[in-house]
Amino acid sequence: MTQVRHAANLTSAWAGVLLLVSGQVLPAEPAKAGQPAIVGQLGKLAFSHPVAGLSPEQRLDFRVGRGLFRRLWVTAPASTQAADGLGPLYNARGCMNCHRDNGRGHPPAAADGNALSLLLRIDIPAQDKGQRQRLATHRVSNIPEPTYGLQLQDFAIPGHRAEYQLALSYKERTVTLADGSQVSLRKPSYRVNELGYGALHPQARLSPRIAPQLVGLGLLDAIEDAAITAREDPDDRDGDGISGRANRVWDQATATVALGRFGHKAGMPSVDQQSQAAFLTDLGLSVPLYPDAAGDCTERQTACRAAPDGNSPRYDNLEVHRQVTDLVTFYVSHLAVPKRRDVDHPEVRAGQRVFEQIGCHLCHTPTYRTAGRRTAFAANHGRAITPYTDLLLHDMGEGLADHRPEGLANGREWRTAPLWGIGLTAQVSGQASFLHDGRARSLLEAILWHGGEAQTQRDAVIALDRRSRNQLLAFIESL
Repeated sequence: MTQVRHAANLTSAWAGVLLLVSGQVLPAEPAKAGQPAIVGQLGKLAFSHPVAGLSPEQRLDFRVGRGLFRRLWVTAPASTQAADGLGPLYNARGCMNCHRDNGRGHPPAAADGNALSLLLRIDIPAQDKGQRQRLATHRVSNIPEPTYGLQLQDFAIPGHRAEYQLALSYKERTVTLADGSQVSLRKPSYRVNELGYGALHPQARLSPRIAPQLVGLGLLDAIEDAAITAREDPDDRDGDGISGRANRVWDQATATVALGRFGHKAGMPSVDQQSQAAFLTDLGLSVPLYPDAAGDCTERQTACRAAPDGNSPRYDNLEVHRQVTDLVTFYVSHLAVPKRRDVDHPEVRAGQRVFEQIGCHLCHTPTYRTAGRRTAFAANHGRAITPYTDLLLHDMGEGLADHRPEGLANGREWRTAPLWGIGLTAQVSGQASFLHDGRARSLLEAILWHGGEAQTQRDAVIALDRRSRNQLLAFIESL
């Protein structure tokens, strides 16, 4: 990791800074005498603390990375070459716009609401042998829509047209639980209005994605591949109804096929590649792994591709050069998971027993130990962690299907979402929004949307008495 030496003006701000010790991340060795360590405050800043064990220089890197994460990019050319090159088409002006306080995004509250933290991925099925070969060899995870690429951008710089405007509506349906309680579920319907560059391909496939929370990503990156693949059971040989499998995707940094672990369908192999891909598609900025300054603009969008860019010889002929992407990756990889709450409360303990009895732990795997050298970030190595995910793909049923594959993931499969920190969603993000598109307004709604391999667990929750159900929810909220 490149250390930032030119930010001496920031060092005074570090006086007295205390590090977060997560209740879900155990140090590999006892803390040395005098090492500052406290539990960070909760509330809106619960997802904003660094992991324990960072050196003073690394804490400075964390802080500078946070500043870059919060940076708002501007249109090129600009007076500063360090922050220009936005777009020409984009979804946000900075990382923080979608990942406010590093928490989950949410869908618009109304049909004409702010869709900033929800975007639409787009692709088409393979059209010829060459495209089928690229998918089969994992060189790409999706075939771009010929005009609109792999993601629809709803903003554009002056003089250019945005690609679309999102129209969102819901239909409500009611689920009756065994004790007579009723829960309303809302099924979203997405429409693309005001297409800026002509009609979509007739086979275009759209998938909504909400910005996920960012805590603990560096720890998930440090889990050995073998610890994940050991849980694969694609043919359900053990007969438990769970048949998870890992996604395999192209690692742009190593030019090899790698295990996918990040994104709603595990379509990215590392925090760094996930971050750089977001710079490219969300902000329209060139980065080391994806140096095209036109972002997701296609060859059919000629004005977009001809627009001025912010590529600069001073910065490796990029808009976001390696030092910036390294610092942002460092920041995101060292966001600590908050301490659990009410761990010893009798209702929480009872809820954990319910969680295990109905089989939720079969996909939401509680514990791992991170490897010693899998990533460059030693603070994440050799730690016992409790993310409650197997990082595998599972068929979640037709109710959650988006019918858009990604790598090996088909249109009904999703990666098991980590549960750590989930009980703080409303505190950090201002409202509770769960699942890949934020349709669920509560944890119970999210559970009731489960189907496919999780149908048995969903039905078991429906059958619970009120107290057992509340205990289960109390346990999940404590994570």
